[in-house]
Amino acid sequence: MTLHGNGNLSVVLWRKFVLEGFRGGVETQALLFAVFLALYVVTIMGNLTMIVVITLDACLHSPMYFFLKNLSFLDLCYSSVFAPRALADFFSSSKVISFGGCATQFFFLSLFGTTEVFLLAVMAYDRFLAICSPLRYPMTMSSTMCACLVLGSYCGGCLNSIVQTSLTFQLPFCSSNRINYFFCDVSPLLQLACADTSINDLLLFGLCGFIIVSTTVAVLVSYGYITVTVLRMHSGSRGQKVFSTCGSHLTAVCLFYGTLFVIYAQPGAVESMEQSKFVSIFYTLVIPMLNPLIYSLRNKDVKDALRRLGQRWAALWRAG
Repeated sequence: MTLHGNGNLSVVLWRKFVLEGFRGGVETQALLFAVFLALYVVTIMGNLTMIVVITLDACLHSPMYFFLKNLSFLDLCYSSVFAPRALADFFSSSKVISFGGCATQFFFLSLFGTTEVFLLAVMAYDRFLAICSPLRYPMTMSSTMCACLVLGSYCGGCLNSIVQTSLTFQLPFCSSNRINYFFCDVSPLLQLACADTSINDLLLFGLCGFIIVSTTVAVLVSYGYITVTVLRMHSGSRGQKVFSTCGSHLTAVCLFYGTLFVIYAQPGAVESMEQSKFVSIFYTLVIPMLNPLIYSLRNKDVKDALRRLGQRWAALWRAG
């Protein structure tokens, strides 16, 4: 607010924001920078490796690995939307981000995050069809169907992102321009609005809650049928392989859905903004870093493909 000479108050709408990031002195900032950098580098290397291996190895050209490649691409994009900026801000004195830059960052974080939620549900459906209806699986999960399911995940993510971004950034931000966070997220932004945000809060709880709960139900139903089918199998080795493959996906689902539910679908679960920041690190950097490790370390096909690719590159290196 500014006070004019005639005594009237006028509202100043902020067109730039300051990302305050984490509290602490130079040593704390340096430590956090090192942690962020290590997590981001491992995330980039791990997900790029998965994309390259699945693309180059013909043995992995199947629906399951097509979805896994798209998951790696989403993790790569998701972390890259904010990590380079966050790394630069650790040693920046201004930490200023424009209104348009903040809205763009918010849009793409919401887009990639929501798309990943839908894609994880699609991957559960894929495993359900492969295990419970193996004879119909090749016809049902055709290349066209796989592409449509991935496109549908992006459409769902885009729709949620458009709604969240448009409703959040049409609010007047005049109380302050200092965002107590390390990226533009909905909760710290709503705290800066000088207007009634009850509709935004309700929509955040309702829409995000619906997406997370509905996709969680789809995953649980799929794995319920998978469990019953595996228990009926006569071959113990086959059932063990199925559980190993599905276990990787279920681990990724529990990690990602769990943290998103705490942040976005359960108001008041995180007591302070400082706690929320550290939970956010987990789902924006740690989980995208862990996904390639989860799928590669527990998957014999991926480990074999990595070995074959390594042998091919070693042969090319010796020949050169």
